[in-house]
Amino acid sequence: MEIAVYANLAVLAAIVLVYGAVSGRLERSPFSGALVFMGLGFLLGPGVLGVLDLTIGTGGFRLVAELALALILFVEAADANMDVLKKNFWIPVRLLGIALPLSIALGFALGVPIFPDLNLLEVALLATMLAPTDAALGKAVVTNPNVPPRVREGLKVESGLNDGICVPILFAFLAVATGSASSEESTVWLGLGLFAREIGIGAVVGVVFSLGACKTLGPLSRRPGWIGDIWLPMIVPALALLCFATAQALHGSGLIAAFVGGITVAFMRPPKKHEWLQAAESIGDTLSLLTWVAFGAMVISQALPKIGWDHVLYAVLSLTVIRMLPMFLSLTGLSLGTDGKLFVSWFGPRGLVSIVFIIIVLDRGVPGGDSLAMTVVCTVVFSIVAHGLSAMPLARLYGARVGENSSINP
Repeated sequence: MEIAVYANLAVLAAIVLVYGAVSGRLERSPFSGALVFMGLGFLLGPGVLGVLDLTIGTGGFRLVAELALALILFVEAADANMDVLKKNFWIPVRLLGIALPLSIALGFALGVPIFPDLNLLEVALLATMLAPTDAALGKAVVTNPNVPPRVREGLKVESGLNDGICVPILFAFLAVATGSASSEESTVWLGLGLFAREIGIGAVVGVVFSLGACKTLGPLSRRPGWIGDIWLPMIVPALALLCFATAQALHGSGLIAAFVGGITVAFMRPPKKHEWLQAAESIGDTLSLLTWVAFGAMVISQALPKIGWDHVLYAVLSLTVIRMLPMFLSLTGLSLGTDGKLFVSWFGPRGLVSIVFIIIVLDRGVPGGDSLAMTVVCTVVFSIVAHGLSAMPLARLYGARVGENSSINP
């Protein structure tokens, strides 16, 4: 047993070491880190070579994915350009307030005929699980200088908040599907109550802790001898995890707390902010990529024989019509141009959030859980491949078109 554990650890360490040595090259290529690590996990896993034999339980897998998300959300939010965001706040407002609920509704409408064996609540769960986008997978776009700043900031806020918004919706449907609630009226009130609690607690925790940290640690960082150089890089990871874990412990949304905490840091603009963020970004990216190794090794090989045409069809629709049509319509009237609206609509990668959601659903024993899981796995794999391969070339193409078209305000 111990030998197997150390062997797995050695393989994971070797993967990170080799990837780190060529990371600069790969980041400029169409092959995203998630695609590389997922592929390596599948290749080295028991389904192919059998070199990597991970036995992480669903609880451990969920925890690692959530910690990675919390760190990435905090860093991305803290690094936001608030001047650009203030001038273009209508982009994320429309994406979250109009497009997100429309995506869930359209996903439900198309899912009902595709999955006749699932009941309506299970289809609603599926639509909700695949509505939020992954901030980690979207990083290649929101950090790409070819993409206009207001588009980058809009996508950053959307991916940072849509998962937290979907959490109470998911739990409301889940409560009814598992018998915790019994009527439509109770479902509505349950959803509203969960929404207020999850979002409210998460937002308050994020603001309070990050504001307190900026007010105290900011001045201390300017005083010689207070914060050691070795400990300075650990401040942001500790703060991000403090926001996440406290909100979760109080039955709020830890992901909302992490994102709102990061936005608070962006507003406060503490000294040495970018220096503080580097360690948290590295830790978050490493945890995220290791999660994709585990996903490739543990999940894909087991899921492949069970995936049917209905799972594939819904996955394709989820990444295209279900995502793109509501997003495109919600941006009507904004001076983004058709290419800008298509660009924003396309880049809605599904990843860690959807995986966390399906783990929650499976743990609750939903009858149609296996079919839901196969659809989520299929969608995530398609997303990693399609969005990973298209991120760099489409960002360059869109950036070039914006530069040539004076009617589009970058």
